[in-house]
Amino acid sequence: MIPEASYDLIVVGAGPAGSTAALYAARGGASVLLLDKKREIGNPIQCAGFLPDASEVKALLPDADLPEALIIYPDSCMLQTIKTQRIIPPNCNVKEFAVKGAVLDRRRYDQFLAEQAAGAGAELMIKTRVTKVEGTTVETSGIFGKHKIKAKAVIGADGPNSLVAKSKGLAMKPELKETSVAIEYQVRNVDIDPDALEMYFGKDYVPGGYAWIFPEGGDRANVGIGIRNGMAEKGVSAKEYLHRFMKDHPMASSKLKNSVIMNVIAGIIPVNGAPAKTATEDSLIVGDAAGHIIATNGGGIPPAMIAGKIAGETAAEFAAGKCKLEEYDRRWRAQFGSALETSVQARQIMDGIMKSDALMNAAFKFISPEQMKVMQCGKLPGPVKLGLQALSRGKK
Repeated sequence: MIPEASYDLIVVGAGPAGSTAALYAARGGASVLLLDKKREIGNPIQCAGFLPDASEVKALLPDADLPEALIIYPDSCMLQTIKTQRIIPPNCNVKEFAVKGAVLDRRRYDQFLAEQAAGAGAELMIKTRVTKVEGTTVETSGIFGKHKIKAKAVIGADGPNSLVAKSKGLAMKPELKETSVAIEYQVRNVDIDPDALEMYFGKDYVPGGYAWIFPEGGDRANVGIGIRNGMAEKGVSAKEYLHRFMKDHPMASSKLKNSVIMNVIAGIIPVNGAPAKTATEDSLIVGDAAGHIIATNGGGIPPAMIAGKIAGETAAEFAAGKCKLEEYDRRWRAQFGSALETSVQARQIMDGIMKSDALMNAAFKFISPEQMKVMQCGKLPGPVKLGLQALSRGKK
């Protein structure tokens, strides 16, 4: 494929955020080029892939305008329906609550989203890496050769180490950037509940984060951990923590003792919210590039796609001369900015609790399953906030 010399919009990254932005920009009448460095969309996958039901997303983000693909998508994109979520503190006194959603086949889902964008008129170039962004000229290198392509605006959906964000002065300052390192295995031959998500806490296994077991249908599961390096034991890697969890955890080890590892997945999750600015006069960032992550659970697909829709619509209006591109920043914050900020505050309060298993056990004891569900969604009920703050100060 040889690209045109110029487009209204160039979207860098064809994950859920980028493909959604490309779709809505193309629907808005803009000419769109969607670039992705992978040779196959969605492969390798980079997250566990749980997608809450649209009703759950609406309860969390009541002001958000959900893109269609968060509500309806092909059955072929779904590995397993989910009905229950379990929270397992260090003392293994389990609490659970009902939750509706699905564990996705991220390869198929990401390809479905990219196909939608292409069907709306966006041009797609895979195995094409962006090497430089200067003004609104993007330099690329890949299977289709080297090119310099101009645009009216650039959308950066290129992950937590976004080149677009760095090039445009939109990256969060290093001293403010908080990340979690995630490593996960797709495994077979496990003995787990087929419709339950399980999340495990405890400083010996997952300092500053949690471990999970997500069913993927039959005897398959995604097993992983997300930890913060600053809270880990010196010299202990994320992989070592994951192996420790699978081998030694009093509840998880029996479920995973015969597991066979089929795939390894690793990535970085930004958990400190969005930078002060996510748009300039000619560019914007979205998804992981913009910190669109619910900090309490690492969930990024819904906020990334909601912001992607806003990004695409705003960019199309900008290309048509109807608004400034900076309007994007105001629009996405109006829809879910407060929820994002609250989830960061909740994570910061939980940081103090996670340094001690005794504090975690005490916290999980007084939080009801219903409150726990609200917390997982990034909100912090008043009584829970006061209780956690008291615990973090050592007042049990």
